[in-house]
Amino acid sequence: MQLVGRLQIQSKQKMIEFLNQEHVGRIATIDSNGYPQIIPMNFVFFNDAIYMHSHVKGEKLENIKANSKSGFEVDRELEFLPSYFSSPTDASMADTLYISVVIKGESIIVQDSSEKSLALNAMMQKYQPEGQYEPLRSDMDVLNYTAVIKVVPETMTGKYKIGQHMKSESRAILAHLIQKRNSPSAKETLKIMGFEETTDGLKMVDEPVW
Repeated sequence: MQLVGRLQIQSKQKMIEFLNQEHVGRIATIDSNGYPQIIPMNFVFFNDAIYMHSHVKGEKLENIKANSKSGFEVDRELEFLPSYFSSPTDASMADTLYISVVIKGESIIVQDSSEKSLALNAMMQKYQPEGQYEPLRSDMDVLNYTAVIKVVPETMTGKYKIGQHMKSESRAILAHLIQKRNSPSAKETLKIMGFEETTDGLKMVDEPVW
């Protein structure tokens, strides 16, 4: 299998889990001059669609009314791998471990108040899981002052690079280098790579194949 194939996320469930772990995604719409407009947004993946809330007026809403074709992207840089991990002098050996999901589909400005309240409550559950708020109801006046955008995926693809493309020995060496460098994200990266820190050192406990 070519490298690009080994970097593709095969599991839809893994992509959905990743989407709902991340707090910021980017919606791309086409403006009146034919240029893509990309805006970072809070979002939730709910009922097989991306939902976002917005002010009731704005360029992205006008873009969607004129052309519903949209893109949506979420990514996370896990770990920058300095060039000296692979070569003492060759800067081209620098690399990055990452996860990303890209959606192409149709954007809809939701009009139904029941769907709007369900989507907004799903967002609240994602961003404020501790509760301490009154759930939105479909008869609340605030819904008239909040736009809800829905992106219905036609395609959803994911890529990830967490060492799964490497032989187990090379992956273990990389994990030890990441542990030694001890960046702020190192512990979480090692966990995602399938390694556990024990008293005897790093141990692979999960094969990182998605």
